[in-house]
Amino acid sequence: MSKRNSQAAKTAARERLRAEREREAKRAKAKRQIVVACSIVGVLAIAGGIGYAVVQANKPTHWEAVKDEKVVTPANTTGTDGTTVVIGKDSAKKTLKIYEDPRCPVCAQFEQTVGSTVKKDIDDGKFKMQFVGATFIDNKDNGEGSKNALSALGAALNVSDQAFLDYKAALYSAKYHPDETTDKFKDDSYLIKVANTVPELKGNKKFQDAVEKGTYDAWALAMSKTFDDNKDGVKGTPGFVMDGKQLTADSQGTPLMTVADFNRVVGEALKK
Repeated sequence: MSKRNSQAAKTAARERLRAEREREAKRAKAKRQIVVACSIVGVLAIAGGIGYAVVQANKPTHWEAVKDEKVVTPANTTGTDGTTVVIGKDSAKKTLKIYEDPRCPVCAQFEQTVGSTVKKDIDDGKFKMQFVGATFIDNKDNGEGSKNALSALGAALNVSDQAFLDYKAALYSAKYHPDETTDKFKDDSYLIKVANTVPELKGNKKFQDAVEKGTYDAWALAMSKTFDDNKDGVKGTPGFVMDGKQLTADSQGTPLMTVADFNRVVGEALKK
């Protein structure tokens, strides 16, 4: 091989090596760019995830948001935000206030034992009944059932007084009232299932829509505030008040849990 050819071969080899090094450098640069880009995307994704989590954590719950909503008042109510619920004949001279929380087990016991007597007295015109709904059991365990059931009772009240009374009795019944520790009333489907045992509410699409859409959720909170701010001194449920005086079975403040106690104490209050 001539010196000339040998020199040309070396030159060509050097060019191929240079070109290969350039290609390798470009591949390395591209790889670094991809890694950097992926890292940026990863960081952004993490930041976005954290940001989303923070937003979600600070986002108000449904019931917190409801506090700022306009109250839709059910039919058959009066007073501020429709929180005065009075049922009975106009001829009845006195009104018995009954304070109840939908999840309250003692309220359920009262309704199962004395509820039919209360309804008969209302029908007979002995007195009107004013219902005051509470939701303090939800506050104890961060639940929703008392509020949700109270909203559903508003939907029943919007149908009629009778639908309201029958639905309230069904919710407190031994068959459907859950243990206090079980927040079953938070489920709309369960509330509708119970409502389907009430003639006026069975298959009632308007009632069901109101329950599922939470039409009376803000009303339920307004009603609950009526209990919280009551001037009758009632702190728990069930509570009974007539003419501004709490009615109890004895001096220890025992609720009227039997028909005999109810008839005796309310009967005496009606005579005054």
